[in-house]
Amino acid sequence: MQKPTPLFVLSMSATLLMLGVGMIVALLPQRVHDMTGSLESVGLVASVFAFAYLLAQLPIGALSNRLGPKRFLVIGYLLCAVSGMMFFSTETACGILLGRAVQGLGEAPIWALGPAVLSLAYPTAKGRVIGIYNAAIHAGLTAGPLLGLLIAPDGQGRLPYLAFAVLCAISGLCVLIFLRLSSGPTSHTRPTFGQFLRLLRRRQALVLLLGVLLYGAGYGVFLTVLPVSLASTHRFGATAISLLFVLFYATVSLSQIVAGTISDRIGRRGFLVWGMALAAAGLAVFSLFPGHWAYIPLGMASIGMGIFCVASIAELNEIAPDALKGAISGSYYFFWGAGYVLGPLVIGAVGTGAPLLGFTTLAVLFGLHSLAVRFARH
Repeated sequence: MQKPTPLFVLSMSATLLMLGVGMIVALLPQRVHDMTGSLESVGLVASVFAFAYLLAQLPIGALSNRLGPKRFLVIGYLLCAVSGMMFFSTETACGILLGRAVQGLGEAPIWALGPAVLSLAYPTAKGRVIGIYNAAIHAGLTAGPLLGLLIAPDGQGRLPYLAFAVLCAISGLCVLIFLRLSSGPTSHTRPTFGQFLRLLRRRQALVLLLGVLLYGAGYGVFLTVLPVSLASTHRFGATAISLLFVLFYATVSLSQIVAGTISDRIGRRGFLVWGMALAAAGLAVFSLFPGHWAYIPLGMASIGMGIFCVASIAELNEIAPDALKGAISGSYYFFWGAGYVLGPLVIGAVGTGAPLLGFTTLAVLFGLHSLAVRFARH
């Protein structure tokens, strides 16, 4: 009987996790609001998760280079399972916020170390396998809310949290049992902090990570500021906004699979340039499209972001030595997470009173980065 490949094990485990995440992510804010009556507390549901996620990225990336990534992946899934049980059992908003912090710590290695492991396991097909892995994550996020509706049609009850915990535990066990990797360091040469700093000081790495920061900002804006703006400027209702999320996740997923595979054959620079350019163009012109026609340029922007995502993480793993794969992947998601947290705040502040100004600003930044990649020397 053929053993499951690392790509299958990691992708399946990530999909199960994100199915659970998709089920609970829309329920937690309302539950906290019902407990506290405070919008500030609702905001903490996202902030606490993001802070823990950011805090864990760089240490996990560095430690995985020395101790091996598998144990951190298993621990990550089990921490997510613990957070699910906390959501299931707690009676207080503080308990939910503590659970979100645990969830953030748990998800950090799953997002970062999956691509690092795959880049080592498939050295000649980094783009393809990382694209499939990221697509698996987004597939789970897309299907999760639908599964949640089946389990709890009225959005009440605690069964989705228990289901989330079970899915996380199953994912952790799959990685523990079926992921066939060495439990030791990823390289016989132990990396040093100086080597890591020298890698980050390379112009190519700096330009890419700045792009990742912008990509994270765009990702956050698509899920927060943009839907609110479309509700007022394009009269999007709840169904239209839900379809926007589906469109976003689906196009980001599919574009990563296609772009990742092709970039392995013809190189990644063109995808880095045109991915950002496409995202810039879509954000710049969507306001000119009335009603639901705005899906067209926004879908184009989503495709561009997906293309840049897979090309950038594959390129960073390409320039990093094996001993620093985990560290560079941790850095990638640190910058992505920082953009995800700060982007909506900054774009929202810029667009106060004139929402389109914020989106235009982000489009300009995307365009400038596309030019920076185009003319930067490696």
